Amino acid sequence: MTKRTAKAQRTQAESGAGPELAHLVEPMLAGMTITRHHLLAWVHAHGLAALDELFREEAVALAGSRGRHQVQRTHHHWGTTATELTFGGRRVQIRRPRVRGTTGGEATLPSVAVFRGRDPLTARMMQQLLAGVSMRHYEDSLEARPSGRRTRGSSKSAVSRTVVRRTRQRLHEPLTRRLEGLEVVALFMDGVVVAQQTVIVVLGITRDGTKVPLGLRGGSTENAVVCTELLQDLLARGLPLDGRVLCVIDGGKGLRKALGDVLGDTAVIQRCQLHKGRNLDALVPKSRQAYVRAALRRAYQAASATMARRQLTALATWLERNGHADAATSVREGLEETLTVLKLGRPPRLRRFFATTNCIENLIDTLRHVTRNIKRWYFRENRYTRGFFSSKSSPPGRSQDRNRRHRPSRLQTACRPVRRFSVSRPVCPPAPA
Repeated sequence: MTKRTAKAQRTQAESGAGPELAHLVEPMLAGMTITRHHLLAWVHAHGLAALDELFREEAVALAGSRGRHQVQRTHHHWGTTATELTFGGRRVQIRRPRVRGTTGGEATLPSVAVFRGRDPLTARMMQQLLAGVSMRHYEDSLEARPSGRRTRGSSKSAVSRTVVRRTRQRLHEPLTRRLEGLEVVALFMDGVVVAQQTVIVVLGITRDGTKVPLGLRGGSTENAVVCTELLQDLLARGLPLDGRVLCVIDGGKGLRKALGDVLGDTAVIQRCQLHKGRNLDALVPKSRQAYVRAALRRAYQAASATMARRQLTALATWLERNGHADAATSVREGLEETLTVLKLGRPPRLRRFFATTNCIENLIDTLRHVTRNIKRWYFRENRYTRGFFSSKSSPPGRSQDRNRRHRPSRLQTACRPVRRFSVSRPVCPPAPA
């Protein structure tokens, strides 16, 4: 313990205000908590009572009052039945009156048809998960459930199934929509690693400056086959590419080859200058990284492509003379494609925007932030679909023991009888006479 810590502890002990203040605040906090629980229970009780009254009024409006003879009656009261409605982020089971027509068939109450919608429940789940609540703790993040009512839909398994179904639908819609009406002037392509799988993302910039995610494709690596399939899918969906289009990539060979094979001379390649700097940082010692970054920054901020080419060539020569041949080769590799925005002669603001893949990396960072609690993923048919599970690993003993019952032990596997297969021997031809 340092002298400063000891002095602070003595000062707090001498003041004596801490324990006395805690004793004064404790009853107040306890009273506020009890009041909140009572108020919530009162709201639940009166809200469900009002809902029951609404159901009864609608049943009377359809079938008339009970016990009264009506010649022109079109519906009959038919007892009650259990119905699940969305309430407080979960499905709550309540009793509602049944009404059937005189000609047969169940009549749905108008309010029941409105409350049966599951969209509010899914919206509440997505709101909680995007706020950082894991599926395991979704139940704890909700208000207290109504007393005396059966509820469901708030367990981690139910939340997982609901979110997987909804995200699959939301993901399918933008990836299959037609693209005829878009006036795309630039394409940003980059890869992100998700659960040890590489996902190629394409982001389009329209003529009015709108960012539109166009498609994605998952694969084992950022290879040319996956990138080619993704670009061909965009063209099959009607992506209009009138004239030449600027394609900003991170310098991957698979992306470069796919753009050349699919788009040909239509693609104007701009390699990310930020990725080039990161590659050089990995090839030079730490003591010279600041100098190399400053030289790259001056070259990329030059007034013309000729000046930038001259400065980059001088940097490669300096690196080669100082024993960094790999870094010099990296500077010369793709040098002209890193200066495309300078050759186009655009204003400095547009040149800075299209010189890097920061535009699409912002989208990828949002994806990483949203999926930060996901620990288990499922991959089907070489396309990644999101299997949302608990953000915490399950405690050892329950699920593992349950699966272990149906799994044979090593001793049982070793003691199984070996199935013998009869192998027919080839018939030798007769010896020549």
